[in-house]
Amino acid sequence: MQQVIQIGTNKQNGLFDITQQVNDIVSKSNLKSGFVNVYVQGATAAIMIQENWDQSVQNDVVTFLKKLIPSGVWEHDAQDNNGDAHLKAGLIGPSECIPVIDGKLGLSTWQNIFVCEFDGPRTNRSIVVTLFSSNG
Repeated sequence: MQQVIQIGTNKQNGLFDITQQVNDIVSKSNLKSGFVNVYVQGATAAIMIQENWDQSVQNDVVTFLKKLIPSGVWEHDAQDNNGDAHLKAGLIGPSECIPVIDGKLGLSTWQNIFVCEFDGPRTNRSIVVTLFSSNG
């Protein structure tokens, strides 16, 4: 089974929680045991599993990546001024695979699934959610 989630982003750099949308897809699928792959389309966004307790960890991720990969100093900036966004997205990666255990996402209490936006704001980001059964 496969479904696409569409979200908009309102910041140039930010983490956007899509856990509930992914959870809804898993619930409707009736999958009891397997995996769900969450993949963001686009070369300037990524998927990350991160703590969901409060906004501080998400803010720290953005701050860390801005310090690690500053904007305005990359060869690609000559094309469309987003060289840092490509590097951040490549570092984090476009997907995560989460186990489905007894029909539920196998995330811990403090884990959520986030789209990492590095070239926003965007009116539309497409996230492909693919479910795999471990029952063959």
